[in-house]
Amino acid sequence: MSFVTRHTSLVTLLAACAVFPAPAAAQWKPTRNIELIVASGAGGAADRQGRVVQKYLQSFPGIPSVTVVNRAGGGGNLAYTSLTQHLGEAHVICTMATSLLTNQITGVSQIGYQDLTPLNILIREYVAVWVRNESAIASGKDLIAALRKNPAAVSFAFATARGNQNHIVIGMIARAAGVDPKAVKTVVYASGGQGMTAALGGHVDVWVGTAGSAQIHQQNGTIRVLGISSAQRQEGRLAQMPTLREQGVDAVYYAWRGFAGSKGLSAAQTAFWDQAFARVVQGDEWKKELEDNAWAHGFSGAQETRKHLDAEYELLRKMLVELGVAAR
Repeated sequence: MSFVTRHTSLVTLLAACAVFPAPAAAQWKPTRNIELIVASGAGGAADRQGRVVQKYLQSFPGIPSVTVVNRAGGGGNLAYTSLTQHLGEAHVICTMATSLLTNQITGVSQIGYQDLTPLNILIREYVAVWVRNESAIASGKDLIAALRKNPAAVSFAFATARGNQNHIVIGMIARAAGVDPKAVKTVVYASGGQGMTAALGGHVDVWVGTAGSAQIHQQNGTIRVLGISSAQRQEGRLAQMPTLREQGVDAVYYAWRGFAGSKGLSAAQTAFWDQAFARVVQGDEWKKELEDNAWAHGFSGAQETRKHLDAEYELLRKMLVELGVAAR
């Protein structure tokens, strides 16, 4: 089922719920402040996600107030640990990202999505692969050819931890070139800013990071985007970026961001958050948020999100084994 079909069906369902409300005993709504735990410090990607959603939620009738609590550290582990301390409490929700799965697979964390109540996937973020303009690598096809000639001759850089979405895309590129992903030279930086500075200075050959950060340098004319990891060309500011797939490179992947509640939420509590977030993503204002942050449409509710995470976990586990970073 396409996103448009799913979204239309969900909007129709919500309209029906408004006309034919569920019995009062089956409903739940917040009675006090909503605590929105953010798995990053101020200004980070998860913080931007949290602040945008805070703005929408606190404008909705029936939600008393919303406060953001930053719990940075451990690749999101501090935030997830904090969430697990609120068993069955729907007044506390937390940002959720791909790292929840990769941290579990690599052994960085003992907390997995099975220990929480995944509420939704709100947005998608595609990965961009770029070089500085002076590079001899002019396209995704050139990159594949260079890897086939000598997989260790091209250095890939990314942030902030092995096994994340950027590393996964590097593995897919290596596999598309027919080389062992573990044979590819990779450099991991502590922050995206530090790594991009190194790439712009020619200290590494290829930078792999968010499409949003790449578009700034592309507009400045300082880099050449070899490709992004979407299945088709994106709209808006990302439209000028070619996809890896259109160049014959089978590297399609998106990182996702959403929200989770603690384990033990009731069906009524989960249904409330399904309806609240479905309302967030409606309208032109949300489209502008996507454009401004270089996010892509990708909303799914709790039931569909859980199915996605089940499948995603297996895909990532196999990929991270190939990259040599999965826990034994």
